[in-house]
Amino acid sequence: MAQAVGIPRHFMKAAMNAPFLERAEERSLAVRWRSADDENALHQLAHAHMRLVMAVAMRFRHYGLPVVDLVQEGHVGLLEAAARFEPEREVRFSTYATWWIRASIQDYVLRNWSIVRGGTSSAQKALFFNLRRLRARLAQNGQDGRTAHEHIAMALGVSVSDVEGMNARLSGSDVSLNAPVSDDDSSAAERGDFLVDTGPLADEIVGSRIDGERRLEWLHDAMSMLSERELHIVSARQLQYDAKTLETLGRELGISKERVRQIESRALEKLRRTLLSAHAAEAHQAAL
Repeated sequence: MAQAVGIPRHFMKAAMNAPFLERAEERSLAVRWRSADDENALHQLAHAHMRLVMAVAMRFRHYGLPVVDLVQEGHVGLLEAAARFEPEREVRFSTYATWWIRASIQDYVLRNWSIVRGGTSSAQKALFFNLRRLRARLAQNGQDGRTAHEHIAMALGVSVSDVEGMNARLSGSDVSLNAPVSDDDSSAAERGDFLVDTGPLADEIVGSRIDGERRLEWLHDAMSMLSERELHIVSARQLQYDAKTLETLGRELGISKERVRQIESRALEKLRRTLLSAHAAEAHQAAL
């Protein structure tokens, strides 16, 4: 077979020489394997369907993966089908096994086609394996690129951004960040050297942490100057994730909400004056 490039010759010969099974014989082997764990029956059942595995595997040869690996993964799917097959349903084993063979090969392709892991949902799988075909069909109908993406998204139940992202992935190959920028051996620069890290530098992180701890200590010292009621109001209004309302605090303290607002305003002003008088010079130096 000219199409079966990459499959070992002896493997092909063994598969092509395997006998075809009649429905009754196929069912008998399935029953023996399912009810009695007859491994010889499993071997005969699997061997007779290796042509099917090879045929399904060849449909995925264009993804750049070794055909022999595709066949091996298909064989895993064939064995999974044999383990789950229910002969009493009167369905031919080849019909049932085709789905498992294809699913096993598809999973292998998705795991190994790119070093970047793609989506594994049914919609993402359908997008990965059908994008080129649908795009070619729409191109023949005279659809422009943007409209084609919208049609594909509607047909497969995914977003247009998913289609655009998958199209970009399928249009180019993976490039290692450790690959040299040029083929010139004298250049030691790698692609990763030109990636810009927008995060803060290590010294900035440490400095920010130290400044934060210092300001927290200043605030703690300043709050010790507040009365018990002022401290309670400021904590409930300014330092809690779910800040309490003026009305709620007024009911707790037995005062009006306007009185709570006045106390809060006075306490905040007291904190501001205390912090400025005690740490104005240090705060100015830290800002520099």
